[in-house]
Amino acid sequence: MASQSRNNKILLDLVQQPGNNRCADCAAPEPDWASYTLGVFVCLNCTGMHRNLSTVSKMKSIRLDYWEDSLVQFMQERGNSAARAFFEKCVPAFYYRPQHNDCIVLKEQWIRAKYERREFTGENDKFLQTYTSDFFESTLWKKGRDNKQYLKRIFLLSQKDFTLRYFTKEDSKVAKAIINMKDLNANFQPEKIGHAHGLQISYLEDERTRNLFVYHENGQVIVSFFNAIRATRLAYLLKKHPTLRHSDLIPQITTHCLKEGYMEKTGPTQREPFKKRWFTLCSVNRKLLYFKSPLDAMDLGAVFIGSQHHGYSVSESNGRCTRSGRWHCGITMETPSRQFVFMCELEQERREWMEAFRKVISQPMTPEDYANEATLRRGK
Repeated sequence: MASQSRNNKILLDLVQQPGNNRCADCAAPEPDWASYTLGVFVCLNCTGMHRNLSTVSKMKSIRLDYWEDSLVQFMQERGNSAARAFFEKCVPAFYYRPQHNDCIVLKEQWIRAKYERREFTGENDKFLQTYTSDFFESTLWKKGRDNKQYLKRIFLLSQKDFTLRYFTKEDSKVAKAIINMKDLNANFQPEKIGHAHGLQISYLEDERTRNLFVYHENGQVIVSFFNAIRATRLAYLLKKHPTLRHSDLIPQITTHCLKEGYMEKTGPTQREPFKKRWFTLCSVNRKLLYFKSPLDAMDLGAVFIGSQHHGYSVSESNGRCTRSGRWHCGITMETPSRQFVFMCELEQERREWMEAFRKVISQPMTPEDYANEATLRRGK
């Protein structure tokens, strides 16, 4: 009993050390579990994924389970930093490293790639060659543009001309669409799409945002496709910005939206009836897009959000003063060209939107931002 108490104290001391004090796989703080075959400390969520690798990883709670002296010694000799130096030795710059708030399929495939397939140990470069080959092909289920039906489509990535094409049939000679890497973004949206492996691909089509919603039943297939997109995007960015470092380009490869959700919106005179719309705010391109519903293929419009030094501001407004609208938690956005009024259903939602808007407005504008602002103004 004294030995067990001593071992638990050793483990609790170990998990407080730098490197061990965050999950080895998703960086969540205060991990309570450990793989005594890999020598890593992990969080509860990642523990469940490790249990699916029963031939590779064996798990114990550092607080509740019994630990033999030999296993404690093994954990002392290993730890997260040592494991990372081995299992993550050759992670490509483009490869997405999931965080604790990312979706399950990203974390699961990251764990499988590291420990089961050992993609990044340097023992075998076949996986890297697959991601970075001239062409990468994948067959995915894609939602129809004007309906809810998902049909199989063939997607082809090209690092020769930095494009993503998709075809309706295997023997199709002409692509249904040719998407340039310049304006392409991809991120996982399982809740929105209604599938654990749901991926949203967005790009510009005639100055409007076009959304593709795809999935694959196999998690490895869809995550490999996502990372192949990132590899192609990085190759494009390196060619476009040859003097920039990888560390400057990595955040630009693919981006998460800052905030999404429903608000009500009125027209330019503010006498038009309020209409419920799905909004998406991206801090990278400073655009607030709005759609009729979350799975719309095309946006209905976009609002550019500049910086506070260029006439942009946001404030709370009293919804009871409006002439119509079912929701009464108001937001007023001032831009150089007009005033926008939005309504949120709940006060918490208003606070979240206000925080997101203020984050964008507080950021200085880049030359590319000025160009985007001018393009949107011309389109109105």
